Amino acid sequence: MTANEHAPELLPLGVDGILVRFARTLTEEANTRALGFRNQVEDAAIAGVTEVASSLVSVRVGFDPQTTNRAAVTNALSALIKSHVIIDASPRRLWRIPAAFGAEFAPQLNEVAALAGLTPEQAIADIEAATVRVIAIGFAPGQPYLGMLPDHWDLPRQSELTDSLPRGALITAVRQLIIWAADAPTGWRHIGQTAFRVYLPETSTPFAFEPGDAVRAIQGNTDTNGGATCEVLR
Repeated sequence: MTANEHAPELLPLGVDGILVRFARTLTEEANTRALGFRNQVEDAAIAGVTEVASSLVSVRVGFDPQTTNRAAVTNALSALIKSHVIIDASPRRLWRIPAAFGAEFAPQLNEVAALAGLTPEQAIADIEAATVRVIAIGFAPGQPYLGMLPDHWDLPRQSELTDSLPRGALITAVRQLIIWAADAPTGWRHIGQTAFRVYLPETSTPFAFEPGDAVRAIQGNTDTNGGATCEVLR
């Protein structure tokens, strides 16, 4: 594969945005590149840029049309891409979040375990052993997509929606976990429960997570948000 095939696409996005896309399908490499480039753009402090937001495999760069223009921002982004600067995309923070897996808290755990070729006990052990990363935030305010789990967790979504899941539900599909942000329907399966609030609108930093944060499900509890702790890594 040539270097050009690895080069990201720079695409217009609305009147005040540019999308830098690293792949068309989710891979760990593409997500890592997106997270690293987000950090690179933030560090560059490009004139007129108002927002830098990463998704699964891309980065949206917003700009103020009154202070700059699309061509100037595109040129600056192209220069960053060509600079070959290695940006550290390793997690800056590690969250440890207690989760309950009893029958009343994990109504679809047995179903998921069977689909993954595991016993329920093995499925719980897999989750607790995994250190996943916030690969994107979306769908609801502060809601994290956490990945990637081992290949045998590449499970399809349900064919029908569950009418509503409670806030803090731990759900899974396609090698990912989500900590549910608010009572809402979903096609993902409910395999555990946390008391963690991913969205804290009453605080100065309403989103608990940042893209790239590392997350582990653990046993135990403290007096913090749902028993969660956050360790700064770098």
